[in-house]
Amino acid sequence: MRHAEFAVSDAMGRKVVGGGLDPFGSFVATVPAGDYRLAVSAEGFTPYRANATVGESAHASLGDVMLQIAPPPALPEPGDWEIDPLHSSVAFTARHIGLARIHGRFNSFAGAIRLGERMEDSAMHVVIDAASIDTAVQMRDDHLRSGDFLDVGRFPTMEFYGDRFVHKGGSRWAITGGLTLHGVTRTVTLETEYLGVGQGLEGETRVACRASTELHRDDFTINWQTMLARGIAAIGPSITIDLDIQVLPKG
Repeated sequence: MRHAEFAVSDAMGRKVVGGGLDPFGSFVATVPAGDYRLAVSAEGFTPYRANATVGESAHASLGDVMLQIAPPPALPEPGDWEIDPLHSSVAFTARHIGLARIHGRFNSFAGAIRLGERMEDSAMHVVIDAASIDTAVQMRDDHLRSGDFLDVGRFPTMEFYGDRFVHKGGSRWAITGGLTLHGVTRTVTLETEYLGVGQGLEGETRVACRASTELHRDDFTINWQTMLARGIAAIGPSITIDLDIQVLPKG
């Protein structure tokens, strides 16, 4: 399992060494003599924990470690749900001058999800107020709202309608649909991690997930650009979108 990670802690619970496994799924660490606790984790599997005692100038081995597949979180009840904007966020990241990253968010949005008897038969519709863009710099936000970018006077909203839910294993799903931005509609896939069902402070049922995707500005004819003296674009061609969403039963 090349994507598994390990951590070795001492008897006081302090992490001594950790990291990823080698291409063969193994690791070797040199530590002082003593008692240790090992933890091995990988996405979609139940974490493995074990104790080991290392003697002076001696080797200690745990042999083969077997990880058990973790059961995915229970799916929510079918029906109509709506996004809770107070506990959700629509954020984005853009490259700046080829070096740094600019972070921002949209402060106003709403959405509804209809969950089918089979999750694969579900659909969602999200509307974002383009003028609510917020990067914490007023001058930059005004420019982003202008005709050079979002042109919020002509295109006041962005909309996503997703009607293809595909289970990718464990808690991972792909939600594919049409994103309408700047007057252009393109097919977009949200790589989604389903986080499960829980209860809020007032006993209400909540469902949470997080998702991400990458958008290319040229696909939506948002192609304003200026170049620095070294031929580096001031703003990168792609934007990363990160969503943290909580939904509530509608009605």
